[in-house]
Amino acid sequence: MKYIIASFLLVLISCGNTNPQEKTEDPNLQKLMDTFFEKYKTNPGEAVDFIFGTNTDIAPEQVKELKEKLSTISVLAGKFYGQEQITSQKATSSLVYFSFLVKHDKPIRFIFMFYKPKDKWKIYKFKFDDQVDAELEESGKVYFIK
Repeated sequence: MKYIIASFLLVLISCGNTNPQEKTEDPNLQKLMDTFFEKYKTNPGEAVDFIFGTNTDIAPEQVKELKEKLSTISVLAGKFYGQEQITSQKATSSLVYFSFLVKHDKPIRFIFMFYKPKDKWKIYKFKFDDQVDAELEESGKVYFIK
């Protein structure tokens, strides 16, 4: 019985950060995301311009296409009510992943990957979809090592 309890505690500890209210360790990165969502509240296109302003390697045509898709999905999803962090993962001190539940009448999931090559964070990847349940289902799976 002790081994089962110890194994269960070990699994819980190793699950990583899943607290939706937890802030990032880096205040600069937290400010980027807070500003993004503040802009998103009134103008999704402006929010995309803001976040991609951190990475000049992205082609303007790609940003334009992304803005159009996000504006469309935002309208189809209905009224915006806020966001909650689903999870965050720190691959290294220079590469981090965030997933957010973006609360509209219909939920949307936003995925951000940030990279810090030197001293400033820049967006590395930004995706959105309506597959909020996929991440939740995946996190609910239990894997056993034999």
